Amino acid sequence: MERLPRGRHGLSPEFVARNQRERLITGLTEVLYEVGYQKTTVSMIGRRAAVSKSDFYRHFESKDECFIAAYDTAIERIRQAVTSACEEASGEEWPRRVRAATGALLDLLSEDPPLGGIALVEGLRAGREVYDRYQGALDSFVSYLHEGAPSTPGGDEIPEATGEAVVGGIASLLGRRILAGEAAQLSQLFPEILEFILSAYLGAEQARRITSAE
Repeated sequence: MERLPRGRHGLSPEFVARNQRERLITGLTEVLYEVGYQKTTVSMIGRRAAVSKSDFYRHFESKDECFIAAYDTAIERIRQAVTSACEEASGEEWPRRVRAATGALLDLLSEDPPLGGIALVEGLRAGREVYDRYQGALDSFVSYLHEGAPSTPGGDEIPEATGEAVVGGIASLLGRRILAGEAAQLSQLFPEILEFILSAYLGAEQARRITSAE
């Protein structure tokens, strides 16, 4: 997020306010990734964003409120990446759509480690309200998996809990890797995660065959 030019710039107050708010959200996300939620302070966020403390409180009542805004922004960025990938592969069979969405997710998190930090690590540490958001975000991604998914070999519908377990398992795995300082390498997990997803719906043998053909 670009900082505003010094001195007179002729920008509208609305633009300035929006720019400051976006910089504060970005600043909090970056500081969180470096020092964690407990050590992050309003002063640190303001310095990173080049926004004064008084201006911080014009936008947010507290660090917690800024965190919630940043968390929601992070989840929306991830959702947009997954949705766009699914839309681009809309004419493909279900495994190809899963492949596209998985690749887009891992590429995004690898390219922007602080994004993964706030979405998959700090969301579990910042209190009940954000934890509920975390769970709600995970649940919302289940529909992406179920849409167009094949039935079981016996012709039955895939249980709803299958998608919940897959999404939750992936989030847990990625969160642990981010905590271990491996965020920039998440895209390397693509074959394993794709096979994990496909196995839950298609069985291990077919999933392995599809993955090995990629």
